[in-house]
Amino acid sequence: MAKVNIALDAELVVEVMVLAGVGDPRDAVELVVRDYIERGHRTEARVAPREGDPRRPEPGQREQG
Repeated sequence: MAKVNIALDAELVVEVMVLAGVGDPRDAVELVVRDYIERGHRTEARVAPREGDPRRPEPGQREQG
């Protein structure tokens, strides 16, 4: 995997380390980034329309009330 070097504010990294409970700054930032990506995937899965979902009306259909 390719590596990227970036500069971050030390206070920001220390706060991430404390919140993540990790002693290594690189590991702490990596955990935050991976968590952010996973949340995005979970959101996409939750929002994406599912075929055959009985709770979702077909386009053009109105719910009878």
